[in-house]
Amino acid sequence: MSTQRLGSRVTSALKLGTATLFGHDLRFHKVSNKDGSGKCDIYETNEPEHFVIGVVYKIDPTEKPILDRFEGLGYGYDEKLVSVEMSDGVISAFTYYATNIEPELNPFHWYKEHVIRGARENELPAEYIQKLKQLKQLQMTILIAILEKWRYMSDTMLKL
Repeated sequence: MSTQRLGSRVTSALKLGTATLFGHDLRFHKVSNKDGSGKCDIYETNEPEHFVIGVVYKIDPTEKPILDRFEGLGYGYDEKLVSVEMSDGVISAFTYYATNIEPELNPFHWYKEHVIRGARENELPAEYIQKLKQLKQLQMTILIAILEKWRYMSDTMLKL
């Protein structure tokens, strides 16, 4: 959801605005292939009280394979077409969703904070940001957190 992070991956990314996806719930139950922690998933529940608020971007189709690689398409994530509600109406958009889930997983603190930072950056409603803050996270020592963050950053840099 971070515009800065997405822009560093696909330079054509153009923010169209925020949107709400009903009948889905944000969960951190996607099994990470790197560290075993929970990663984001927009989980389809079909429950009317469940919704996810996010950001819709337009990207150059030639950059889509680059984004797919960064997002792990085919490695625990797939994509689907959804209808999202924006301020000026309903549009169709593609989103990634987890295919390898474990309901009991939780994210590392730094990963959850990254999601919250993106929500703040895009000025999502305060109540929704508070909901994100309430989600569980893994408890770990400072040393382990530093090592996991270093490992993640090292892996990311190697892919570039």
